[in-house]
Amino acid sequence: MLDESTKEQVKQYFDRIQKPITIRLYSGEHEKREELVNFLKDVESLSSLITLEDSNDLSDGLRFSIESNGNPTGIHFSGIPMGHEFTSFILAILQSGGNPIKLEEGMLNAVSKLNGEFRFETFISLDCHNCPEVVQTLNSFALVNPSISHNMIDGAMYPELVKEKNIQGVPAVYLNGERFLSGKAEASVIFDKLLELYSLPVEEEKAEVMDPNDVYDVTVIGGGPSGVTAAVYSARKGLKTLVIADRLGGQVKDTLGIENIISVPYTTGPELTHVLADQLEKNQIKKKENVRVQKIEPGQTKVIHLNTGEKIHSKTVILSTGAKWRELNVPGEKEFVGKGVAYCPHCDGPFFKDKDVAVIGGGNSGVEAALDLSGIVKSVTLVEFGDKLNADKVLLDKVANSPNIRTLVKAQTTEIQTGDDKVTGLTYKDRSTETTATIPLDGVFVQIGLVPNSGFVKDLVATNRFGEILVDEKCKTNVDGIFACGDVTNTPYKQIIIAMGEGAKAAISAFEYLLHAA
Repeated sequence: MLDESTKEQVKQYFDRIQKPITIRLYSGEHEKREELVNFLKDVESLSSLITLEDSNDLSDGLRFSIESNGNPTGIHFSGIPMGHEFTSFILAILQSGGNPIKLEEGMLNAVSKLNGEFRFETFISLDCHNCPEVVQTLNSFALVNPSISHNMIDGAMYPELVKEKNIQGVPAVYLNGERFLSGKAEASVIFDKLLELYSLPVEEEKAEVMDPNDVYDVTVIGGGPSGVTAAVYSARKGLKTLVIADRLGGQVKDTLGIENIISVPYTTGPELTHVLADQLEKNQIKKKENVRVQKIEPGQTKVIHLNTGEKIHSKTVILSTGAKWRELNVPGEKEFVGKGVAYCPHCDGPFFKDKDVAVIGGGNSGVEAALDLSGIVKSVTLVEFGDKLNADKVLLDKVANSPNIRTLVKAQTTEIQTGDDKVTGLTYKDRSTETTATIPLDGVFVQIGLVPNSGFVKDLVATNRFGEILVDEKCKTNVDGIFACGDVTNTPYKQIIIAMGEGAKAAISAFEYLLHAA
C-alpha cells in the first residue's frame, strides 16, 4: 500500500523509536480488512521494534490499537489512517515509542492529573485538514493519562454509524458516548472544554519567582503572521522573547491558497505556518504552544496567567491573538453545528454531495466557499445581507458562470430550520419588501467574516464596539507596556501583509519602551 518513497521516509522516522511497539489488530469481518492488514504489514516491516499481532477480541474488522512495551496506550484507530491521518498514525507510533509529545509541558502535566474515565471517539474524514490536530491532541492526552482513551474513526468506513449519529461535519468528537465538540479545535480549546464540562480544577503555581532570569523582556501572545513577526523583530533587538500561542499559524493555517504576499507568488496556509515556525526556531525564540492566556495582571512586570495554572512574568506584552469566524447568532445555528451547520467548506463539503446548501456571506470568503462547494453539491444559494456581493471581480465572474449557484442579496438570515435532528432549511427576511421566506436546504455554511479574539483582555485594555483593541500609530494600547497588532486591533484592512507590518511596528515600539524604562 505504501510506495517505496514513503516507506523510506517513514523508516528514517522509525529509527527514533526507543521502545517496542505492538500494533494489535482486533478480529472481525470488513470488506476493507485485507487492505488494512496489508497497510499494517507495510508499517511493521519498517522497524524491528514494531510487531503486528492479532487479537481474539471481536470487533468490526477495522479496529486496531497501539501498545508500548507491552502496555496499552489508550490509542485506537478504526479505519485505514491514510490521507491527512497518516501523520497522526506515524506520530502516535513515535510518541508511544518514547519520542517527545508535542504539547506544552504544563498542559501535559495538568492532563496527567485528571481523574475519571474519559473515552474519546473522533469521527474524521481522510480529506479533512482540521481533523489531525484534534486526533493528535487526544492521542497525546491518552499517552499521559491511563484514564483517557481515544479512537479515531474514519466516517467513510462506517456510514451507518455516521447516519445514526447524524454527523454532517468533521471532526466530530464524542466523550463517553455523548457529543463533546464539533469542528476544528486547538488543544487549548479541548482542554478548557474538558475542565468546564467536568468542573475539573487546575492548580496555579504557588510561588511567583521574580528572579530577573525568569522575567521576559517581551511576551507575544499569538502565533499568527503578526505575532511571529513581532517575536522575530524583538529577538533581533536582543530582547528575551517568548511566544504564547494556542496554535502556531493562527487563522492563516486554515487558508488553502495565498497569492497576495508580495515577493511570494503563491503559498498555502500550512506552508506559511511552517516558514513562521522555522523563523522562530532560527532566532532561538522560546514558545509555549497549545495553551491559552486567561488573564494579564498589569504593572511594571506583567503577570500572565495560563489555563494550565502556569504564570509568566514579562516587562512588556504584545497582544496578537487574531480573530475567529463570526457566528450568525440565530436559532438553530449553535445547536446544529456538525449536523448541517458548518464553517469550513473544505472539510465538510463532501458530506453534502448532491445536496442543496446555502452559504451565508457575500465577501471573498463566502464566494470562494460557494465556488468550492458548487463542484460537490447539487445547488448553492449564496445569501448576502447587503445590496450586492462584495467579492473580487474575478470571483464574481466565476459565480456568474456557475449554473448551480444562485444569489440572494438584501437577505437577512433569521433562522436555520431543523427537523428530525438535521438542518431542513433557512429562513430569511427580504430587506426590500420586509417579507420572509424559507428555502429548503440540507446544509448551511457560515462565512460572514471574523470577530477579534480579545475577550480575555476586555477588562484590561480599551476596545471598540466590535471588540477590536484600540491602538495608536505605534501599536500602543491604553495600558503602559502593553501593545497590540494584527487582526485583533482596530487597524483597518485585515490582510496578512498588513498584519506582518503591524507586528514589526509593535516590536520596535516595545523596544523603545524598554529603552526609556531602563
